[in-house]
Amino acid sequence: MIGYAQALSMVREAAPLLGVEAVPANAAEDRVLAEPLVSAAALPPFDNSAMDGFGVHAGSAGLAAGVELAVRGWQAAGDTQCRAGDGAWEVMTGASLPAGLDAVIPVEQVEVLAQAEGRPLAIRLLAAVQPGQHVRRSGEDVGVGEPVLSAGERLGAPQTTMLAALGVAQVLVRRRPRVAVIATGRELVGDPAQPLASGQIRDSNRPFLAAQLRAAGAEVVWQGIVGDEPAQFHAALDAALAAGADAVLSSGAVSQGRYDFVPEALRQRGARIGFHKVAIRPGKPLLFATLAEGPLYFGLPGNPVSSAVGLRFFVEPALRAMLGLAAEKPLWLPAGMPIAKPAALRFHGSGVVACDRSGQLRAAILPQQHSFRLRPLLAANAWLVVPEGVADVAADEPVQVYGLGHWQPV
Repeated sequence: MIGYAQALSMVREAAPLLGVEAVPANAAEDRVLAEPLVSAAALPPFDNSAMDGFGVHAGSAGLAAGVELAVRGWQAAGDTQCRAGDGAWEVMTGASLPAGLDAVIPVEQVEVLAQAEGRPLAIRLLAAVQPGQHVRRSGEDVGVGEPVLSAGERLGAPQTTMLAALGVAQVLVRRRPRVAVIATGRELVGDPAQPLASGQIRDSNRPFLAAQLRAAGAEVVWQGIVGDEPAQFHAALDAALAAGADAVLSSGAVSQGRYDFVPEALRQRGARIGFHKVAIRPGKPLLFATLAEGPLYFGLPGNPVSSAVGLRFFVEPALRAMLGLAAEKPLWLPAGMPIAKPAALRFHGSGVVACDRSGQLRAAILPQQHSFRLRPLLAANAWLVVPEGVADVAADEPVQVYGLGHWQPV
């Protein structure tokens, strides 16, 4: 049995950095950028009005209230840029500011002195105008040649919005990790409509793992159930590899029982076992190997919470390494209640982060922390972690907090 830090280091070192592919920028959400993006355009692309009002030339001194100006033209958003002479121009929000004008006074701060056919011809300023007021300068948001996005950045709505604004048609992103999921156990029933026979249970681990993998940025390329026969397991592995899996996950059959055949079956295939058993709770029997064909293999324990811990704290770090992401860092929050654990084991518990009556964020362990129980996962919004070497955490002491997934915030 090895410690968590050593085990995690082995996983990250074995995880290959995946290749890149070009994708349309409007279909790049939840992808990881493979190269930095430097702006080839300015945002805004031209000086424009931030208000509905009148563009004026304020100069360095500004204009005083009471000044009267003739209105020489009108400019709406989308109109071609033009050059102004003397006087004022009626401008709409987002309209390019005619060259020669340097400030905008809102329409509410002028008195229209004359108009024709609904258009103002002369105005009086009801408020002083400061130089540059209510003008969005070209490049004020993003300048030409300015770094905008970094390699290793996940593309969400703000990032894809920036790509659209800059006119970026496609981007280079890391290929999605391809993962296969195998559930083991002749007691498992995968069809929810099938009645259970005596001794049978529903396959709940596989749907959970598949859903969390997708939420973590992976593509589930194959999944299935096998019994306790090594021949079925080998066939499933062959199918997973044929589907192009970069990593294979299995749940169950990794402990020391009569039917825990996975470790020996992997050795028969020439897999290199990295470790088997880690000083964690729950999930101590976890196995990590590299298959002879190259993909990573994670043998997760069969109990649901043990399987969830293995995915969150071993598989997801491997996915991050494959995608070129930096190692994840936890939040530290005061514990909402005492936590007791064996000092020799790193503890992972489902918990709730919430504000107390004083407005302080606290992290509380949910009751009934048993590896077979699914109900605490329904209430949890975080994982709480207490490292090896610590036996007890008192209330109000800081505790490590992680989101339910590495892309799922607390």
